[in-house]
Amino acid sequence: MRLHVALMAITGLLAAAGVASHKDTKFADKELLGKQKFLLEIVYRVEDPLFFEEYIQLGKSFVFNKQDYEFPESLMYNGAHMLEYYQAYQHGVTLPKGEYFGALIESHSKQLYGLLDFFYFAKNWEIFKRNVCWARLHANEGLFVQALTLAVIHRKDMDYLFLPTIYEILPQYFFNRNLIYQAEKFDYDVWSKYNMYEKEYKDFLYKDYSKYFEELDSNYHIKYHNYFYTKDWKLWQWWKLMGLEQQWYAEKHFMLRDNADIFNRDPKFIEMIKDVKKFWMPVDYSRDLGVPNKESALTYFTEDVEWNAYFYYFNLDYAPFLSAEFFGLKEDRRGQYFFYFVRQMIARYYLERLSHGYGEIPELSFFTPTEYGYNPQLVHYNGVGYSYRPNYYDYQTYGNFQSLHKILNFLQRIEDIISRGFYVTAQGQNIDVRTPEAIESLGDMMQGNVDALDQFFFTVWYTQAHRYFAQVHDNMMHVQPHVLLNYETMMRDPLFFQFYKKVSDVFYQFYQYIDTYTHTELLLPGVEIKEVNISKLVTYFDLFDYDVTNLLNDKPIFVNGQFVWDKTLLARQMRLNHKPFDIVLTINSQKEEKVVLRTFIGPKYDEFGRVMSLNENRKNFIEIDELYYELKAGQNIIKRSSKDYYWSNGDRTTYTELYKYVMAAFEGKYEFPLDYYQPHCGFPDRLLLPRGWSQGMPMQFFFMVYPYTASYAPYSSHEYAYVCGISSGVRHLDDVPYGYPLDREINELEFFVPNLYFKDVKIYHEDNFEKYYDHKYEKFGSFDYGYYYNF
Repeated sequence: MRLHVALMAITGLLAAAGVASHKDTKFADKELLGKQKFLLEIVYRVEDPLFFEEYIQLGKSFVFNKQDYEFPESLMYNGAHMLEYYQAYQHGVTLPKGEYFGALIESHSKQLYGLLDFFYFAKNWEIFKRNVCWARLHANEGLFVQALTLAVIHRKDMDYLFLPTIYEILPQYFFNRNLIYQAEKFDYDVWSKYNMYEKEYKDFLYKDYSKYFEELDSNYHIKYHNYFYTKDWKLWQWWKLMGLEQQWYAEKHFMLRDNADIFNRDPKFIEMIKDVKKFWMPVDYSRDLGVPNKESALTYFTEDVEWNAYFYYFNLDYAPFLSAEFFGLKEDRRGQYFFYFVRQMIARYYLERLSHGYGEIPELSFFTPTEYGYNPQLVHYNGVGYSYRPNYYDYQTYGNFQSLHKILNFLQRIEDIISRGFYVTAQGQNIDVRTPEAIESLGDMMQGNVDALDQFFFTVWYTQAHRYFAQVHDNMMHVQPHVLLNYETMMRDPLFFQFYKKVSDVFYQFYQYIDTYTHTELLLPGVEIKEVNISKLVTYFDLFDYDVTNLLNDKPIFVNGQFVWDKTLLARQMRLNHKPFDIVLTINSQKEEKVVLRTFIGPKYDEFGRVMSLNENRKNFIEIDELYYELKAGQNIIKRSSKDYYWSNGDRTTYTELYKYVMAAFEGKYEFPLDYYQPHCGFPDRLLLPRGWSQGMPMQFFFMVYPYTASYAPYSSHEYAYVCGISSGVRHLDDVPYGYPLDREINELEFFVPNLYFKDVKIYHEDNFEKYYDHKYEKFGSFDYGYYYNF
């Protein structure tokens, strides 16, 4: 079972969204702690000049010497990208600091390759550290962060090291401009004086505030108190229900999150955090300024910071420009995994749409106006706002025709390859694409990675499409910020899902030519799933505090040369969550059997209440768990908690807390467990379920038990509690196709076997602010912590 870790410390208590114990926990030694301290400090307030004098001097000592780097012969690479970047730097033509960095802009991505090489191929930690300090002084901030993140993920000597989550390093890519503007002008001294006078005013204002909002009956008697018409406000405007404003507030309480009580019970944590001044501000998604179209109702999902960070890290784990052979990505079946990942994201988005009654994702047409516009309300750290698209925007009129023709040419070429059943390489070799294994080559083509069969054609189309929608020409250096040009922001735009639905449709077209699974192939003789019981499925919106301390702009404090983390800024935002649920399966087996249990969830009906055929509906199922299990002869009872799922992670430890823990360990006050910070590749477990309906949204679970046939032992080939296992080839339990058995088309006459099971369920949504609508709120003008702890 994969651990969902946020290891609590000193007492040896392991805590996470699901609490688990790990008797073989590893702890960081002094050397590793020093490296971790450096990584946390080097990205602190990354858009500001470097504050740490030690790192400034180290960066200034940089001298380019090719002897400092090791280039494996298998790569057949001599550092050309690195040399090209350094020469551009010497001539002052690299992307300047403060400029917008777009990972899918051609001129920017070339610089990314070069800077990454300075980090990845450095011979040892000392050279790596020096190079990082040099780049922190001179490289563009966005470019620097992405190159450093790639290096930390892919360098084998950094398996136990981590950076803060991307939304903590660059909050500007995740939170609306109101928060950014408020944070940039935050001044503690001014705030403390203002707050003192404001408190006196509010004490007077709120003392008898309710009498102005009393509702009278026909006899002019008070019926009930109602501070204001709360039903006029939307759920996401929770601060208005409590009589608050969107401004900074000081807090003596701890941060809101699922596992807050575990942290608060730890005396060492309380000791470390007690001197940190915490300020929070209510923040919303891009709905603050109205609802431009019906898609805006989904922004709580599409703009969820962890949902977007999940996509960001996938695209860095399997970056298109990384050689699968050299980086070991071939072992992970990168091409096939790309389709599986895109399919999962599209299906999960569809389920959320279905919970609003929206149904199918609109088809993308390059020749008709795009009905739904999008205004991200983001602002880059240089003060430039992100581009927006009005409703019914016509790309054909305003777009780049050259790029459009390249995209259409690619799609037509892919369709021809699939329909013909083979591809002819430049060398005249015929590649058969009518076999299940050909999904790997097709995935490489669709991702546009360097392993595609034709690197001069396929590797262009993917980035070309994004630049077309962002209206950026190929060789531009200075561009307007746009959400579709970076992995961490592109899923905010509903156009993203329309485009990627077109991408996934290519794969489904491929599977039309692949034989369906037969009854014999699906059957596990002697094994039957007899019964499945699932506890009540309930979703709700809770509030969570995101660490946005990197938005501070005051002068940092150093005491005897040591940095003092004395203030934390927190963005308190509403998010979708669900209560933990359990699944209990009863499985009968005639003999001992090593098996894998896969769990999926999907819709029961379409938006019109019609039952969909299983073959059509298979596209809408998402896989939420895999479990290796050794069945015994007879009856087997398997209980699985939603907090233990193989794919998901609970709430992460914040930047502030990580730094405090690392420093305490570095100073010898306790041992720092290596699995204290969750691996970056986990899906947020609170998003496993779509929102659902108050009366219950019909859904269905699908379970499949099949034999474990992998050549490697499950969970043992890499330390899954500490690292993601990129390039290990064993990130997944076995080598069965991703999404099996829903990957291929389904013949319902062959499909149903005793070792699979469908279970109808309902997902209920609870409005956790109902109590404020019809009752007097005694704490009007302040945040009601008691309500959340009692919920």
